[in-house]
Amino acid sequence: MCLSFQRLEDVHESLRFKIQISPDGANLLKVGLTGGIAAGKSVVGEMLVALGAHLIQADAVSHQLMQPGEAVYQEVVRAFGAGVLNPDGSVNRERLAEAAFGGGNKPSRIQELNKIVHPAVVKKQDEWMESVGRRDPKAIAIVEAALILEAGAAMHFDRLLVVTCRPEQRVERWAARRNVDVETARLEVARRMAAQLPDEEKIKAADFVIDNSGSLDETKAQVGALYPKLREEAQ
Repeated sequence: MCLSFQRLEDVHESLRFKIQISPDGANLLKVGLTGGIAAGKSVVGEMLVALGAHLIQADAVSHQLMQPGEAVYQEVVRAFGAGVLNPDGSVNRERLAEAAFGGGNKPSRIQELNKIVHPAVVKKQDEWMESVGRRDPKAIAIVEAALILEAGAAMHFDRLLVVTCRPEQRVERWAARRNVDVETARLEVARRMAAQLPDEEKIKAADFVIDNSGSLDETKAQVGALYPKLREEAQ
C-alpha cells in the first residue's frame, strides 16, 4: 500500500516556518493538526499521542474559556444574548452554533464569534506549548484545531499536518456522531464547511497530509510512518 502522507514542497513562502532551536540544542516541535469537519483529526491525534506526542484540542480550550466568569464568556453573551445560555448560565454550544452559523433567513455571524474566541484560544495554546517545552524540551507538541489557517494561526507552528477524507464520509460520520439522518447531517456539514477553507487549500499549506478515507489500519500505518519524521525533527 502506498502511504498517503506527504511532504508538500510547493508551500507558499509565507507558510514556511523554521524550527527555532534553543541554545542548548533542545528543539520542541510545534505541530498544528487540522482538517475539515469530521475528517478524523481526533483519531489521528489519538494515534500520535499513543506514539508519544503531547496534544491539546482547541475545542477543549474554547470550552474552558466559555465557562461563566471568563472574559470570553462575557463577550459571547454580550454579543449573542442570553438565548445561547442554559438555565444554569452555562453556554449551550448547540444554540451558539445555530446563532453563529446562521442559515435560512439568518445571516452568518461566525466571523464575529471567531473574533471573540480565537485570540484567547491561540494565546492559551501558545502558553500550553511553552509549558510542554519547559517540561520536555525535545517534545512534539500538537494543537488539534479545525481553523488554524482560517484564524491566521499557522505561524504559531513549525509544521502543519492536514487530515482529509472524502466529502460523503464527512456526512456519514457527522450523522453517526450526532445521531441524525443523512440529509440533516449533509445540511449541517455544508453549513459548517462554508466557514472553512476547502481541503485543496489546506493541502497547499500543509507539510504533511494524512488521508483518513480508508480503514483505521490504513490511517494508523500512515501515522506510524509519519511519527519518526516528526521525532527526528524534535531532536
